Amino acid sequence: MQDGNVVVIGGGYAGVRLAKRLDATARVTLVDRKEVFFHRIASLRAGVRPDWSVTPVIPYDRLLRHGRVAVGKVVRVDTAERQVVLATGERLPYDVVVIATGADYPEPARFSGTTAEEAVKSFSAHQRKIATAGHVLVVGGGPSGVELSAEIRLARPDARVTLAHSGPALLHSTGSARAGRKARAWLESHDVEVRLDAFMSPGNDFGTYRDAHGRMVDADLSFWATGTTPNTLWLRLGGHGDWLNPAGHVKVDRTLRVGGHPDVFAVGDVNDATELKITPAALAQADLAAWNIRGYLQNSGRHRKEPRFYRPIHRTPLIVPFGPADGVTMVPVPGGETAVLGGRTTTLAKAKTLMTPYMRRQLGYTAA
Repeated sequence: MQDGNVVVIGGGYAGVRLAKRLDATARVTLVDRKEVFFHRIASLRAGVRPDWSVTPVIPYDRLLRHGRVAVGKVVRVDTAERQVVLATGERLPYDVVVIATGADYPEPARFSGTTAEEAVKSFSAHQRKIATAGHVLVVGGGPSGVELSAEIRLARPDARVTLAHSGPALLHSTGSARAGRKARAWLESHDVEVRLDAFMSPGNDFGTYRDAHGRMVDADLSFWATGTTPNTLWLRLGGHGDWLNPAGHVKVDRTLRVGGHPDVFAVGDVNDATELKITPAALAQADLAAWNIRGYLQNSGRHRKEPRFYRPIHRTPLIVPFGPADGVTMVPVPGGETAVLGGRTTTLAKAKTLMTPYMRRQLGYTAA
């Protein structure tokens, strides 16, 4: 028996996981502006290597056995009528609505199109630019900046590659100085110039960049791996700016509900439940929200489920590949310390496949 209409807005990692978890027990509609799932974890390599161009694109057609996927742009959540309003004017009634619109990433981890063909075209454009660039500048020394710098170096051993980071050490936001040292050692051993304490901004001339000390860098091509922005402008424009904190994230309580609305949830990168915006946190939130949504829809009688509370993830394993066969893995251990593992563990856990087989299985496809 299916209990109630659940509309999930956003078909990223959290939205896909949640929709699949509820497919058998509710009438689920997953809404996304894209026709395909975009496996962002594989996008950095796809932006560099032609043989990976199609890898990050997985169709939604096998995700749900009972529910459906609707392609469209959501413009508003009408809480009075309990309807999700699409740009076409179509209205989707809901008993529960879930905001899972994620965050916007810099190129090449960004996909502004809607079709598989547009994704491949975007990756191909990045590949051509990287293939002909004499000097590539990557700005940002967090996990994405380090990973992208390594991918570019391996694809273009003849090019000059510079990684500029505003902080005092690579990967410093992870809290592991040892992991940062390993990343820097790998990059420098592969002739990547690493500039620390170098806050970059565009220079006065095209193709020039200036750091905070006034030093200039000339580069044919630049990528900015300097953080993300939650995809919540549509909520503000739709009259729900009060749902957002100053950073633009949706404010949620411990059950992952939007305050004052027991039938509105928000999961993944879009909410303020944790500062750690990584896929494992998004998946954990989706699982907890699915439990709470089932309890809300089946809340009659003595078998009523008590809601579960989300505990923010502050320490979790973090894997940073250096191409397909090396990298660094950080694993929290008791006492607040972090164990740092090397290339073999990283290759098996993520670097070789970038979790592609896992995500293909999640969407109903074979791992290959």
